[in-house]
Amino acid sequence: MSFQINPGEMTLRELRLLYREEQKITLKSDAWEIIHQSRNVVDTITDEGQTVYGINTGFGLLAQTSIPEDQLELLQTNLVMSHSTGVGRPITDDVVRLIYALKVSSLAQGYSGIRASTIETFLKFINAGLIAEIPRKGSVGASGDLAPLAHMTAAIMGEGFVNLNGERMTAKEGLDKSGLQPLKLSSKEGLAFLNGTQVSTALALKGLFQAEDVFASAVVSGSMSVDALMGSVAPFDKRIHIARGQPGQITVSQKYLSLLSGSEINLAHHDCEKVQDPYSLRCQPQVMGAVLDIINNAASTLIIEANAVTDNPLIFTDNGDVISGGNFHAEPVAFAADILAMAICEIASISERRLAILVDPKMSDLPAFLVKNSGVNSGFMIAQVSAAALVSENRTMSHPSSVDSIPTSANQEDHVSMATYGARRLTDLAFNSATVIGVELLAAAQGIDFRAPHKTSPVLQKVHSKIRERVPHYTVDRFFAPDMEQATNMVLEGDFSDHIIDILPSGNM
Repeated sequence: MSFQINPGEMTLRELRLLYREEQKITLKSDAWEIIHQSRNVVDTITDEGQTVYGINTGFGLLAQTSIPEDQLELLQTNLVMSHSTGVGRPITDDVVRLIYALKVSSLAQGYSGIRASTIETFLKFINAGLIAEIPRKGSVGASGDLAPLAHMTAAIMGEGFVNLNGERMTAKEGLDKSGLQPLKLSSKEGLAFLNGTQVSTALALKGLFQAEDVFASAVVSGSMSVDALMGSVAPFDKRIHIARGQPGQITVSQKYLSLLSGSEINLAHHDCEKVQDPYSLRCQPQVMGAVLDIINNAASTLIIEANAVTDNPLIFTDNGDVISGGNFHAEPVAFAADILAMAICEIASISERRLAILVDPKMSDLPAFLVKNSGVNSGFMIAQVSAAALVSENRTMSHPSSVDSIPTSANQEDHVSMATYGARRLTDLAFNSATVIGVELLAAAQGIDFRAPHKTSPVLQKVHSKIRERVPHYTVDRFFAPDMEQATNMVLEGDFSDHIIDILPSGNM
């Protein structure tokens, strides 16, 4: 497959596809002219001997130091080498693919002064299947993601490490095997590569896409739990939600009704004496609707940032101005990551409460811990304990990262966003929440089994069948961890997102 970058106009749908699978990257043909114009401004500055920050000066606190023309290439090389200080395990391939696309889009918009030949070399590196080994820790999310982007740039220059076809090797070896020459940076180019929020944004985009899949699965699992617990559909009546007016709540309530439509289980207890269900059942539109609004807000911020120019200084080709600013400060990404973290945490929190009801015979009118002959069999008892542990862990991780600024670079960079960590932890939060929802899916499917001969709705019957293709009915105690892993993977792989995709950002932006 091929992914054509239209600089500044990428969509969430396109980026989600790139996140899911490797694609060749091309650049829209009409982008090259503005790239040439931007580079001409840089060449004019160096040819005329002007002193301009980022082109022929030092960086940060050393911005007042002028650099001779014969040392400009060395300046850019030293910048990349000295900034390659990342630590920890490498960023995963799916995020690296997003980083590449975001960086190409930013560089190709004509504000960075980079040579067309340099972008061409970058594209060849990407399309050779070379995955730069980028340590995941070491960025504070201001002055851009300096350390991780330095590791990416160093790999294009033949330094550091890459993965090629799943094999780790030196970057020089990877370039040799791909028939490529190491990139040699010219004036301004190292700074253009290193400044930018592409790593924070790519990590946050992965978190957004995972949040969508977790959200979709939770709406499905919550609907199944309503039927498994013989809950009422009255709380999903559209009139209730229109009276409040919250857009996400109105939208989500109709999804629940659609998923539950035609349920024999629901018809079988239509005239029961139960007045109200617990909040985790009847307040699902209110909670999940608020989550949807948060996901939409975060998505709006992140798609803007994905298409943004965030290096420094910026070059304006209309009059040749080169202006230093602070677009590399990732505060918008940090805030988006923080609200996504809270939303992902809440999805799991309310899911675990439904799971607790399902395993409790006093509230569920189902066999204790969802297994026959309980006592000899423990059933879902400890699966719910594991879910509770993950929810507690999520609550700790959901503390906002954006409020934890720490000064760097001799107080020149005295306020930072911490967006990189804030975005990176979303993957851990999503895994925990996917596991909780996965267990609820198994428990709700088990509960629906016990409601036979009455069947759930046609849509949820298909979901139930999909689950049963990978995890059989729990008859007696067995080694349960692989079943939970299967269910978690189904959530993270987006197996249930088709039912909800029309209301998710990546289906609309």
